[in-house]
Amino acid sequence: MERRILLVDDQRDILKLLRSALDTLKNDKIKISEAPSGEEALLESTRHKVDLLVTDYKLPGMSGVELMHKIRVRHPEVKVILVTGTSDKKARDEMLNAGALAIFDKPIPMADFLDSVERGLGLVQTIFPPEKNVEQIEEKRYTRVSDLIANFRQDAGAEAVFLLNDRGLVQARTGSLRDSSMEVSLISSLMSIHSASLKVARYNHQENLDAYHVFSNGDHDLFFIPVTPMYALLIAGNGLATEERVLETISGLLALRTELERALKSMGVTGELKEVSASTVVQTVPLKQTDKLARAVPAPEMEQLLQQAPTQKTKAQNVDDFWNEAAEKNAKKSANPDVMSLEEAKKLGILSDGK
Repeated sequence: MERRILLVDDQRDILKLLRSALDTLKNDKIKISEAPSGEEALLESTRHKVDLLVTDYKLPGMSGVELMHKIRVRHPEVKVILVTGTSDKKARDEMLNAGALAIFDKPIPMADFLDSVERGLGLVQTIFPPEKNVEQIEEKRYTRVSDLIANFRQDAGAEAVFLLNDRGLVQARTGSLRDSSMEVSLISSLMSIHSASLKVARYNHQENLDAYHVFSNGDHDLFFIPVTPMYALLIAGNGLATEERVLETISGLLALRTELERALKSMGVTGELKEVSASTVVQTVPLKQTDKLARAVPAPEMEQLLQQAPTQKTKAQNVDDFWNEAAEKNAKKSANPDVMSLEEAKKLGILSDGK
């Protein structure tokens, strides 16, 4: 089934960049149209169906949010990705409340952008799991996990709890973030932290993956904690990282991790850390006592010059005589190119020797 994307931006370079990024998907079902203004985008929407609108917030004549609402009159099912370079709070609040699929700040993170495009068009579920599990047995296996995170969210007063696997796929979730359009970018960044935590734990020779990360004083207090090498927990809420509650939250998280680890083990997921590969260990080989630095051999041309050099040392007096003679010769020369000395005038025949 054909999918149509409409790109709208008054900067030609941005349109070219977005189209080039979309071309990397190599999907023949995707058809791309471009428009440099809101008015031309509306005209394009009358010619073809629009499945995904990617628009800049600041457009000539209207905002990206206004364009989104007008196109939705004709195409109610259209998905929208907003791109912005503004930091104005009022504008950002308008975008957050507009119901867009995703919002990206310039410069656009292309990996996250492409992920949102695929998700919006229903082509590939790269980060978020499908709405319904195809196999009933899989749903049953995750029931225990879902109950655990739902109970923790209620007890801790958190706004959202996610169970993620090592590829960034959401395996179970309850609640949502304040800005759901940023979930893709957030999860992608946290997976880098998870990968780094595994490496540190291996080099630190830890038997268990005991680590946690806290991010406070933002839209949410975020807690990110590995459960096993293959799974991690993300908790978001307000007031969870205050001095009074941070230790209580971490204690509850550790207890939740233990329960989740048991549940995952019953599903065949182990929490063992693999040993560091021997190929990654750098070994230094000490020099033998007989090893000596090779004597540098000068090039033939340099050796010949050195042999021809006089062996007599230059005396300080000779040096002084050289500079005194040079100063005497140049003292007679005028610094002004328009002024000529008497001696130079006589040499050129301008003046005669007679009085």
